[in-house]
Amino acid sequence: MSKLKYILVTLSLLLSFFSMQAQQLPQYSQYMLNDFSMNPAIAGTQPYFEVKSDNRYQWVGITDAPRTYMLTFDGSLTDKHIGIGAYLYSDITGPTRRTGFDVSYSYHMKITSWLNASLGLTTGILQFAVDGQEIALNEPGDPALTTNLESVFVPNIGFGGYLYGDNFYLGVSAPQLVESQLKLTSFSDAQNILATHMYVTAGYKFNINSDFTLEPTTVLKYVLPAPPQLDISAKVTYLKKIWVGVGYRTEDAVYALIGYTYQDNLTFGYSYDYSLSDIRNYSFGTNEIFIGIRFNRSAAAIKPADKAQ
Repeated sequence: MSKLKYILVTLSLLLSFFSMQAQQLPQYSQYMLNDFSMNPAIAGTQPYFEVKSDNRYQWVGITDAPRTYMLTFDGSLTDKHIGIGAYLYSDITGPTRRTGFDVSYSYHMKITSWLNASLGLTTGILQFAVDGQEIALNEPGDPALTTNLESVFVPNIGFGGYLYGDNFYLGVSAPQLVESQLKLTSFSDAQNILATHMYVTAGYKFNINSDFTLEPTTVLKYVLPAPPQLDISAKVTYLKKIWVGVGYRTEDAVYALIGYTYQDNLTFGYSYDYSLSDIRNYSFGTNEIFIGIRFNRSAAAIKPADKAQ
């Protein structure tokens, strides 16, 4: 019975980690390069389509540490009003895996000569899985956990609002609204549910001179019952091609950014996180790699803020 109790506690911790301790959606240090992943209303704010990939390897040196892979696509479907997008991600921690796919629609309105607004809706599906083959049991055949891949599919709905101009933006979004229960096995309880996420994003681009720009950005994240988390960063860009930056995430990490855009359509970014918690004694930090490809560039009526440059 003690072994059974141990496995039950372990499984409960794996599941409740996502619903009770922290945010369940992927976290990135280079969020300013792909804020569409946090707010569907951002789809179509730029006069081109873009595919972006972000790969995050957290707490390097720790066995079964989190790894997150993201792929997004978004762009302006019409010259003035409609944006579309899609978002695919996989978040892996030890034997657990979350894989989500969402599609988004946004509608844009011109408020004044310098201010635009948009509203966005996203819908999709999430798979949460636990691979029993990656868990070693002292007593094979223990009924508390099989050696099979146990998974569950649940729906997702989100929305967002966005104000933007040439040099600034402000967004509010809830990309995960449906609090679906993650009932993987008969041992799962009602506390293993998806939590509603709220994001507030903001940024401003200062033109220092003809060569350099300074762009401070911030994200406020709120997921009940966890306390709010604030992410603050700033990057300096040279000739809209090369940038360096630094950031701070409350009670989590400080990080550095570097990136380069080649011929206006191929962007590379890298960030390194240094943890502020005791886990830094066991880890070599967190590496994150970003790649973005732009195509079908046109003179759309919606003037871009060019946040990724």
